[in-house]
Amino acid sequence: MVKIADVRAILTQPGRARLTVVKVTTSEPGLFGLGCATFTQRAFAVQAAVERHLAPFLTGRDVDRIEEIWQMSMNHGYWRNGPVLNNAVSGVDQALWDIKGKRAGMPVYQLLGGRTREAAATYVHADGRDPQEVADRAVELTDQGFRHVRVQMGGYGGPADGLRLPPTVPSGNYFDPRRYGPAMLGMIDHLRSTVGDGIELLHDVHERLHPIDAVQFAKDLEQYRLFFLEDPFAPEDAGWFSTLRRQCATPLAMGELFNNPHEWRPLITGRLIDFVRMHVSQIGGITPARGVASFAAMFGIRTAWHGPDDTSPVGHAANLHLNMWAPNFGIQEWPQPSDLTYEMFPGLPRPVDGYLYTGDGPGLGIGIDEKLAAEHPCDETVEQWTQTRLPDGTPARP
Repeated sequence: MVKIADVRAILTQPGRARLTVVKVTTSEPGLFGLGCATFTQRAFAVQAAVERHLAPFLTGRDVDRIEEIWQMSMNHGYWRNGPVLNNAVSGVDQALWDIKGKRAGMPVYQLLGGRTREAAATYVHADGRDPQEVADRAVELTDQGFRHVRVQMGGYGGPADGLRLPPTVPSGNYFDPRRYGPAMLGMIDHLRSTVGDGIELLHDVHERLHPIDAVQFAKDLEQYRLFFLEDPFAPEDAGWFSTLRRQCATPLAMGELFNNPHEWRPLITGRLIDFVRMHVSQIGGITPARGVASFAAMFGIRTAWHGPDDTSPVGHAANLHLNMWAPNFGIQEWPQPSDLTYEMFPGLPRPVDGYLYTGDGPGLGIGIDEKLAAEHPCDETVEQWTQTRLPDGTPARP
C-alpha cells in the first residue's frame, strides 16, 4: 500500500494572482502529486486549512482511496461546502488523481474514461477603454487563431469615467449599474459591425446588474447571438433564471462562485442555463467536477470550467483532462499565461489555433519549479478590485 506521507501548500505569485498549489508526497520515494487550491483573495487561510487541518488528518492514508478521502475530508470539518475548506480539499483531490495517473502510467483523462475529442477549444479576453479598442484587441486575438473572445469594456462594471461621487466616499472600485447596459450594448453592437459574425462573442456581467435590468440586458443582446452571457445574476439571485429563460434565448453560463451542489443542481435540472462554469479548484476538485459534468450531460448542458489567471496552471491542467473526457464539453476559458508562469510550471500547454492539447504523459502532466516559485512569494496587500461600490458609496458585489 502506498500511503500519504505529507501534505503541504506551495504559495507563489508569478503575476497578479496569488496561487496555491498542494503537493502530496507519498511513502514511495519520488512519487508525489500536485493539485490546485487557489483562492487568491484568501490564500493564507487556504494554506492553514491544508497544513494545519488536512495534513494531519490525511497522513498515513491509502493514496488509492480518492473517493473515500474526498468524502471524509469534506465531512470531517462538520461544516462543509465553504470556499476555504473546499479549495483545500480540491488541492488534495487533484493531487491524488495526479498520483493515481502516475502509478497507472496513464494521463488522468484515461482514468476518467478516455478522450472524446482531440483538443479543447478556448476563449480568451479582449478588454479596452472604448468600443474600438475592444474591437482592435479582438481582431488581434482572432489573428492568433482564437475563434471565441470574451469582450469587456472598462473592466467589470464598465468605464468609471464621469461618475459623480459624493466628496466623502472612500476609495473603491466604483460603477453605475444603470450606465452598464447601454454602454455594453453599444460596445457589442460595434464589435458585430466591425468583426462580423465569424467570431464567437462572450460577455460577463459579473453580477453587476439589478436582476430586472439583467433580464432586459439579456433580451437586448439576443440579436447579437452571443456564444454565452455569463453571470447575469449573483448566486443569491438565482431564482431569477426562470424569469429570464421565459423571455429570451440568449445562452447563459453560471457557476464560478458556487460552493454547494444545492446552488447548481436546480439550474441544471430546470434547464435554466446552458453552460456550467464552476471553479474546479473551488467545488472540491476533479472528483465532484466529474459528477457535475455527467449530471449536466443528462440535461443537455455543457461545461465551461472557470479558468482565469487566478486558477493555477495545475488547475488548468485538471480542467483540460476533464475537457478531454467530458462528452458535453463546451468551451474552456484561457488566461494566456506569462513566460514566467510557463517557466515555473513545466508542462503547461500552449494553445494552437485556439485549441489546447494534452500529452499522453502520466497524471496531470504538469510540474512546478519550487525554487522559482519561492522567488516569487505571495504579497500581503489587501485586494482592491473586490472593494466594489455604487456611485453613492454603497458596497456592491464584485
